[in-house]
Amino acid sequence: MTPVTDELLYVYTVLRTATPTAPPLVLDVHARLGAGLELVEHQGLTAVVERVDAADFDEQPLRDHLEDLDWLAVVARAHHEVVARVGAGTTTVPLRLATICRGRQGVQRMLAESHQPLNEALQRVTDAEEWGVKLYAQPAPDSPGPAVPAAPEPGAAAPAAAPSGAPSGRDYLRRRLNDRRTQADRTGQAQRTAEALHEKLADHAAGAVLHPPQQRQLSQAPGQNVLNAAYLVPTAHRQAFLDGIPTADELPSGVRVEVTGPWVPYSFTDTTAAAPARPS
Repeated sequence: MTPVTDELLYVYTVLRTATPTAPPLVLDVHARLGAGLELVEHQGLTAVVERVDAADFDEQPLRDHLEDLDWLAVVARAHHEVVARVGAGTTTVPLRLATICRGRQGVQRMLAESHQPLNEALQRVTDAEEWGVKLYAQPAPDSPGPAVPAAPEPGAAAPAAAPSGAPSGRDYLRRRLNDRRTQADRTGQAQRTAEALHEKLADHAAGAVLHPPQQRQLSQAPGQNVLNAAYLVPTAHRQAFLDGIPTADELPSGVRVEVTGPWVPYSFTDTTAAAPARPS
């Protein structure tokens, strides 16, 4: 019978076990979330883990913490820092945030149960990197115009008639309607540009994922997000991919492109089976 351990290990990411002739993976031993990074090997796979405190990461406190956005932000920063450092030196498959196993045997069991999807993900992202491309429809500039006249207070004298040639409330409404039409035209043009750009960039990529457009409140970027895509780009094709991204002068008026990367290919390493939602 497998002994039960109270030791909890946070699992950051998984890579292939180094061959005897390969240089060893050097881990920064500085603690991120607990006692410092360690390696757990099993069946040709190696997990990068860290022993963490049960007061924060056992099943019930972890469930409570998942409602705390500040706590999650700290964990997310630590998680992504470790994945990025490991990914800078070798191919790796990041696991879901807050993946917790009980002891080294729990980690080995997870590696065994998810051996095939982990290996497939490692194969898929070898010699490749992730690039993000977003396209925005910029807001149309506001047209200057008069404010709509306020309704008079009860008992107040009727306002004098507007001087001849002065803009009326009808003129104001007509201008606002034209502004909305202009913005709709910009959005439609941006969406057509996004479709053509996505098709072009996908030709230079080994894979592409269309994420839902970001809400302005979350992205804090000006304009309406009409393309939010990730591309898995072979490192040998990086320049061809980047050359396919239009410059500001090549884009239609009112359309803006944003490029980020290269990243560890988070969007192309879906191994849900390898990410327990609670300590296993």
